[in-house]
Amino acid sequence: MTFEQEWAAERSAAADRVGTRLNQLPADPGGGAGSADLGVKQDHLGAIGHAAFALHGRLVKDGHHARTETSEAATGLSQHGFRTGAALTTVQETWASQVGTLLDACAHISNHLDYSAAAHAKDDEDIRTALAVSKISEYLK
Repeated sequence: MTFEQEWAAERSAAADRVGTRLNQLPADPGGGAGSADLGVKQDHLGAIGHAAFALHGRLVKDGHHARTETSEAATGLSQHGFRTGAALTTVQETWASQVGTLLDACAHISNHLDYSAAAHAKDDEDIRTALAVSKISEYLK
């Protein structure tokens, strides 16, 4: 399976797993219409973060597998007077730069989703605590 095929399959699978839902009060009679579908679930974020983490792991392993051979070929071609050697060096450097950028992006996505999930869990706990305290305060009045 090529990278493009695997990437298309992952995007399709992620699109099937992710749904959106708006949390809102029921519409007033005569109010707006339509179904509310904007929302994010922790398992959806986890699946996306895991896919980014898995892609990062594969890129670390597979993204540079031909680096040594490419460098040796470029050096050999250059030593024998072929301009292709310099071009191959440029290709290898560009490839390494692009793989590095993609590795950074995958790490950023994975880390950000982990942070977001933890931050939202903390926010939920803070809200839950504030609501509990406000109920206690009502009884103390």
